[in-house]
Amino acid sequence: MTISNSIQITPELIAAHGLKPDEYQRILDLIGREPSFTELGIFSAMWNEHCSYKSSKKWLRTLPTKGPRVIQGPGENAGVVDIDDGDCVVFKMESHNHPSYIEPYQGAATGVGGILRDVFTMGARPIAAMNALRFGEPDHPKTRHLVSGVVSGVGGYGNSFGVPTVGGEVEFDARYNGNILVNAFAAGLAKSNAIFLSEAKGVGLPVVYLGAKTGRDGVGGATMASAEFDESIEEKRPTVQVGDPFTEKCLLEACLELMQTGAVIAIQDMGAAGLTCSAVEMGAKGDLGIELDLDKVPVREEQMTAYEMMLSESQERMLMVLQPEKEAVAKAIFVKWGLDFAIVGKTTDDLRFRVIHQGEEVANLPIKDLGDQAPEYDRPWREADKRAALPADLVPAPEDYGQALLSLVGSANQSSRRWVYEQYDTLIQGNSLQLPGGDAGVVRVEGHPTKALAFSSDVTPRYVEADPFEGGKQAVAECWRNITATGAEPLAATDNLNFGNPEKPEIMGQFVGAIKGIGEACRALDFPIVSGNVSLYNETNGVGILPTPTIAGVGLLPDWKTMARIGAASEGDSVLMIGLDGSHLGSSIYLRDILGSTDGPAPEVDLFAERRNGDFIRSAIRNGQVTACHDISSGGLALALAEMAIASRKGLRIDLTESKTPPHAALFGEDQARYVIAVPADVADFVCINAESAGVPFRRLGTVGGDALVIDGLLSLPVEQLRDAHESWFPAFMDGSALAAAE
Repeated sequence: MTISNSIQITPELIAAHGLKPDEYQRILDLIGREPSFTELGIFSAMWNEHCSYKSSKKWLRTLPTKGPRVIQGPGENAGVVDIDDGDCVVFKMESHNHPSYIEPYQGAATGVGGILRDVFTMGARPIAAMNALRFGEPDHPKTRHLVSGVVSGVGGYGNSFGVPTVGGEVEFDARYNGNILVNAFAAGLAKSNAIFLSEAKGVGLPVVYLGAKTGRDGVGGATMASAEFDESIEEKRPTVQVGDPFTEKCLLEACLELMQTGAVIAIQDMGAAGLTCSAVEMGAKGDLGIELDLDKVPVREEQMTAYEMMLSESQERMLMVLQPEKEAVAKAIFVKWGLDFAIVGKTTDDLRFRVIHQGEEVANLPIKDLGDQAPEYDRPWREADKRAALPADLVPAPEDYGQALLSLVGSANQSSRRWVYEQYDTLIQGNSLQLPGGDAGVVRVEGHPTKALAFSSDVTPRYVEADPFEGGKQAVAECWRNITATGAEPLAATDNLNFGNPEKPEIMGQFVGAIKGIGEACRALDFPIVSGNVSLYNETNGVGILPTPTIAGVGLLPDWKTMARIGAASEGDSVLMIGLDGSHLGSSIYLRDILGSTDGPAPEVDLFAERRNGDFIRSAIRNGQVTACHDISSGGLALALAEMAIASRKGLRIDLTESKTPPHAALFGEDQARYVIAVPADVADFVCINAESAGVPFRRLGTVGGDALVIDGLLSLPVEQLRDAHESWFPAFMDGSALAAAE
């Protein structure tokens, strides 16, 4: 067998492809010869961290992925969960961190495009999007530029494609100065009996290229995403893809129309590593070989090499195995939508991955070894040191409680994100029931009179760094809690695990601890992980990000008319806290933002209490007993009360004198498994009796009324003053006035 190879393979070239010497030796042992340049690129694409999960596979297998509602778990383009009546929700979250730091607009835009394709490749029409964004400290010289570009990219693509952005997160921390995080989520609706998978079936069947033409953008993107950054970062700009949301909209409609014809045997999005990854995965899953003829691939640039075509990450492309007798029907659909349709190969029975270019064979590799047999590592890991307990009486109380709360409400991380989400179309498709700014986004299920889906995305990185196990549990619990706060039943989750260099035992220890915590919480809360993504090597010049295992979840509301909102309290309502009094100030934002300290352990997450309290809240909401609900998380009870007052534009009169914990701990403690609810005064006693009989801790806090948040003996703040502080930080930051004032 002669493989065309005009470029000499050197140790420097191997290293530039992100392959270690022992991995290259493994390639030599597998194929019994030196790879061609194109083959080296193929191995680099398939064996990098981004595509192979070689450092994380061992631990990902420990996560719970099955449940009575799970139709499809990890391993496909997206997870699929049953929502009754023959319907299902298809969803996933993925990272586009490295590209978004290098080229913020296109990096974020193509991140949105990629996750939308993952959803509609399965046969689902996208109905909701979210994004979890993390940037460096506000006064870093690049932060405003990155925020502006990323937010514009998310909005530019999602708005043009026509999917509502219903939730997400935006946070700032110096640890993201050199490596921001852009995690994109999408969900779609499909019929449970009409899900499309990527496993190729049948020998001698046509492999079809669909969508946009192939260019040189994104060549090597997956390999770049699996490496740390250094001073050469600007040189990586050509590895960022360029997106076209209007082409993607056409691709969506063409794919969904084609799927109705029965022509599709298997279909795979061309995402990371483009044509290489999609072809290899389809063949390997079906225990088949694939032969590709690159001369038949639609291109938009001249004289592209086989290497460039195999590794291009040009957007808006799909690969499909087609029923041969339906070729004419399929082609007519794509021509109608102005998209390319080209038969570029065939399935074979020899388990080989062959690539032909200009009449020459430039790659001939064992297809299973490229996919299933990629290296897998059991990286050494070291458990994080336990932080000493931090009793509340050792933490100073604020001199002025009102000023402390105003500072938190108007801070970089706790202020309103309206500036961000108002650049997104949150109402397109006409089904959005709750917009960003509350606990979860809620979207009506079209075609059903009462059914809706709730979506939330959560993680508290400072907790994960303080205690990876408890931090992992807390990320799951908070997502579950936010969905529950609307009255929805949490069904399943997707994860986006963002960490530093796994070759460092302390970083790998964070990853392992977080996975163990996530797994324990998902099992306890019946909240399986059905899809996800791992993003490692998030470091610049050896400085890693905060460990950030983002959890996004989906919940089901059988009747959206009973759902709760953060700002729906009525005058005269009774205000109750469900859960125990606050006492935990370790790793809290009160400690960090008011006292300038990051000491203390993360709060412990009692999963039994989470389940018990959450089930009680959901029942009360569905029984029509709750007018407003908000979970208690960062900032504790004080911030939760302030956010409810701001959202409703109504005052609250609160009395904490019966609490046995110090006032600053009761107000700012970040203990878990807690909610604030407003209930009509005439049912307050009934709700309290029900809580008592269910063994659910509760406290009567006060009443809704007036125009100020009053906590007797501690603070009195007009709601408008709170609202002004809450709404002003982000616009002032983006126009530069906040930074000027700080100087």
